[in-house]
Amino acid sequence: MRELRGHAAQSAAIAMVIASGVAVFVMSISTLRYLSDARDAYYDRYRFADLFVSLKRAPMPLEKRIEAIDGVATVQTRIVAQVNLDVPGLLEPAVGQLISLPDDGPPRLNAVHLRWGRMPEADRAEEVLVSDAFFEANRLALGDAVSAVLNGRLQPLRIVGVALSPEYVLQVRPGEILPDDRRFGIFWMPRRQMEAVFDMDGAFNNVTLRLLRGARPEPVIEELDGLLAAFGGGGAFGRDQQVSARFLDDEIRQLRATGLIAPTVFLGVAAFLLNIVLSRRIALQRTTIAALKAIGYRDREVGWHYLKGALLIAALGAAVGAVAGSWMGSGLARLYAQFYRFPSFVYQADFRVIVLAGAISLLAAGGGAWRAVRGAVRLPPAEAMRPAPPSAYRRSLLERLGGGRWLPLPLRIVFRGLERRPVAAALSSVGMAFSVAVLVMSGFTNDALDFLIDFEFQRAQRHDVQVTLYEVTSPSARFDLAHLPGVQAVEQYRAVPVKLRHQHRQHRTAILGLNEPRDLYRLLDAAGRPISLPPAGLVLNDKLARILNVRLGQTVTVEVLEGGKPVHEVRVARIIKQYAGANAYMPLQQLNRLMRESDAFNGAYLAVDERHRNELYDRLKRTPKVASVSIKQATISQFRDTVAANQNTMQSFTVFFAAVIAVGVVYNTVRLSLEERSRELATLRVIGFTTREVSVVLLGELVVLTLLAVPLGWGIGYGFCAAMTTGFETEMFRIPLVIHLSTYARAALITVVAVAISGGVVRRRLDRLDLVDVLKSGE
Repeated sequence: MRELRGHAAQSAAIAMVIASGVAVFVMSISTLRYLSDARDAYYDRYRFADLFVSLKRAPMPLEKRIEAIDGVATVQTRIVAQVNLDVPGLLEPAVGQLISLPDDGPPRLNAVHLRWGRMPEADRAEEVLVSDAFFEANRLALGDAVSAVLNGRLQPLRIVGVALSPEYVLQVRPGEILPDDRRFGIFWMPRRQMEAVFDMDGAFNNVTLRLLRGARPEPVIEELDGLLAAFGGGGAFGRDQQVSARFLDDEIRQLRATGLIAPTVFLGVAAFLLNIVLSRRIALQRTTIAALKAIGYRDREVGWHYLKGALLIAALGAAVGAVAGSWMGSGLARLYAQFYRFPSFVYQADFRVIVLAGAISLLAAGGGAWRAVRGAVRLPPAEAMRPAPPSAYRRSLLERLGGGRWLPLPLRIVFRGLERRPVAAALSSVGMAFSVAVLVMSGFTNDALDFLIDFEFQRAQRHDVQVTLYEVTSPSARFDLAHLPGVQAVEQYRAVPVKLRHQHRQHRTAILGLNEPRDLYRLLDAAGRPISLPPAGLVLNDKLARILNVRLGQTVTVEVLEGGKPVHEVRVARIIKQYAGANAYMPLQQLNRLMRESDAFNGAYLAVDERHRNELYDRLKRTPKVASVSIKQATISQFRDTVAANQNTMQSFTVFFAAVIAVGVVYNTVRLSLEERSRELATLRVIGFTTREVSVVLLGELVVLTLLAVPLGWGIGYGFCAAMTTGFETEMFRIPLVIHLSTYARAALITVVAVAISGGVVRRRLDRLDLVDVLKSGE
């Protein structure tokens, strides 16, 4: 305890580094466990389906044949329709997903949780439930109505209740990569009403299934697809491909990566610091250790003395980190509660995670201290009682090269001192480099997101509005779109849902057929230059090519999931780099030939005059053929409000912890240097050096080490960021490896500030140095 009090500031700095690692670990893993447990309990209690499939129209008796498929436990047939909405207070068109509710009781699968209001009554037209995310985002109230285009007719939907569903924990519109709670909502309507509105009496167009425990989904999917092929089945897919569940799975994977990567860095730096501090402290105390051994203390007792100090520091850091991590975890849980909708989501710190974090921190501290402790244990008393051999003093390399005459005497002493202890200097510089690296990593996420927004939404997608049509239509409809108010340019496209196969791998996606030339939706190479589609063949983005394990020139099987469902073998003509989705492209004319169509399309990109924007939105809301409208600026805003807001929160934590590392490493480095060289510095004062000159000798070494650490930290930080791009990659998003010069500059600046603060503190101790006491013989 006396030693810890005597080195309180150094011990506290190391404890704070450990506390940072424990805090990130407790925050990430506790939130991860709670998010996973909340998801699993919600899915189980509300009977989230295992398989999903959409089709054109099938008669109700087919439900019995689906139930008879081997491995199927429960079947829920329903009617699902996507409609355009006119929401009070919202200028842009919104999209609603209508889902039928059984007339004879609650749904057998994907049950709804009623938060407010009541269930709609089957004999009352227009009554609906609405998802709570849409309800809150648009500030609606029970009894309010939104207008919807239902089967070509504009009708009101009156809200009588607000609900949640495990199918929409995250509310993402099909085909989109981000949630937009204001412009996409889920509505539940009694089946009887939907049958009447959409002419689906005695029929269904959507099926969800739950499998028996242990049943394999692949055979069920194969038999189900064969059964529904005659009814326009779009191909069944599992829970892992369901949009909301996939987003949630990706988030959990990223949390797991955060909980493993960041604490490893922090605890590794703490172990590194402990090793340096104890090694140099033991070197200073070698005569004391020898005396203790000479009077009868055993090696085990001496080693345990130093190890206890390291473990006490780790225990203190773990306790502080556990409290901080629990507080940070509750904040992160509140942030998640805004995006992921659960019936209840009350965060509680996981005691098991806290215990595990404490154990890991003690192991890290013990591991870091072990090498130094082993050196103390092995030190023979007779050898240790002799003073350490004097250092070999000689001119530095810079002086030998002829630069000494230009250096003042204090700087010559600085370079000689660094060259005399190269290992200690290198280790100190590496420790500071780690703080620079963590700061680079903290700024990288924002740099990557800014680049992603610019690349995807500004340079590649130059349209203002994307319109999706209910049905494939003829080229003449392009002129109808061109004559809408404010439309300046139109580029049509054809989107075809497909299943791509290569060897044993397969993936569901859509082929986007595009015209040439194009200006509103461009494909770009890695350098951001526009590329043209080859006249024949398939263009895949790099993510889809990796999923299918396909290379340029190889052939993939294209199984179309609509219409006559033709199957074709198509050569991969080009692979391009993209940062969102797993996409495939083809010239529009070639895709039309593949589908045996004549210049057909089912969507368009529009360039719009801002002055006529509101008039255009009003027309699109009331156009029966329009299935959905996507506003690019709204997508960008939603992207910033969701992904970027989350990253900013995490970045603030990371910057704070990186600053802790910087101060911890720098302060320990300069304090150890002062302890080791106090006699030498006091001698310089006695023989006539001024306080300023002595400070230059001590702090000059720190400046040189910092200058070496900053570029090294930039390189290590780049490596960390490269690892993050791999660890956090999902099908929906890839993080581009882009680091702005300002991020490097900020990392260097924060480290320099930490060096200046630590140097100022130590300089005050140097000014108060007792020359007489320091120069007394240690004998």
